[in-house]
Amino acid sequence: MIQAPEQVRSHWQRVTEMLRKQFPTAARVMDAARDDVLAFLHFPQEHWRKVWSTNPLERLNKEIKRRTNVVGIFPNDAAIVRLVGSQLLEQQEEWQLERRRFFSEATMAKIPEPEEPLELTDADPTAKPAARTS
Repeated sequence: MIQAPEQVRSHWQRVTEMLRKQFPTAARVMDAARDDVLAFLHFPQEHWRKVWSTNPLERLNKEIKRRTNVVGIFPNDAAIVRLVGSQLLEQQEEWQLERRRFFSEATMAKIPEPEEPLELTDADPTAKPAARTS
């Protein structure tokens, strides 16, 4: 059942308040995480179900577990990083090439452009490293 954004926010607040008396730390965590967890509300409603689904991530984790179980014991940390990293790279490429199966061009067109231009941060992998001066 798809709900209006205000219903979702209201439900989040009710759950947080129910936890506040018995689990004050959990309520504080929910208060702090509210905007991040409810970020999907900014997308068109037909995207919600796919945005909050963890099925693709669960399939990826299952495949990584299967492949690491086949190997059994890794000789060093670099070996597991190579195996898991290659699996993550393969999956990322697949998601890039097949992303249209998740969202059609028509539904993507409903997402508004950001009001302010997005800026690159230090965490951006495409950002060029600053030159060092010594």
